[in-house]
Amino acid sequence: MASTIVWGAAGGIGRALVEALTEAGHVVVAISRHPETLSTLTPYAVYGDVTRPESVAEAIRQAEPHAPFEAFFYAVGDIASLRAAEMSFADWRRIIDANLTGAFLCVQATLPYLAANAPLFFLGAIHERLRLPGLGAYAAAKAGLEAFADVLRKEIRRPVTVVRPGAVATPLWNKVPFRLPPNARSPREVAQAILQAWAEGRDGSLDL
Repeated sequence: MASTIVWGAAGGIGRALVEALTEAGHVVVAISRHPETLSTLTPYAVYGDVTRPESVAEAIRQAEPHAPFEAFFYAVGDIASLRAAEMSFADWRRIIDANLTGAFLCVQATLPYLAANAPLFFLGAIHERLRLPGLGAYAAAKAGLEAFADVLRKEIRRPVTVVRPGAVATPLWNKVPFRLPPNARSPREVAQAILQAWAEGRDGSLDL
């Protein structure tokens, strides 16, 4: 069975990815700050804090026995509604670390354990629509993630896809003062779309 690795596996979309991959017959190494919540989905749940290089290194050390990984998924994310004049450096760094710096750390740690031509998927956002008061850090991080993915694709010469969902019904919406649209997708719908993109050999961006 093919092994896959999911960073941010306990979040709404991350957990849905673990479920969908497991149902499809894949071995899933699920990395999260809350691995205990994943024990019913996969026996390979590992603790990892993507904002700390030493924690990422330890997580990949535990994941290594299940390599090579046939696909990489980065589903970590965080958001806050804070205007620039109000935002503390700790708030800025938390949002940037989760959405962008963590992606770099996890890619760098995982690349040596990926199978030949294994694709990489990152959970992005339609950041052009999110350049709203209070979302400066989040919009900047997601825009930076796309730039990083574009460069990474050229460097490693394998499929790299940034998934750009619109509204998704996850707890992340509890952190912003916006109403969840009635047409919001479920995490499972997003996960299934990502697996379909993998099956189709998608490379680039995927707007949902």
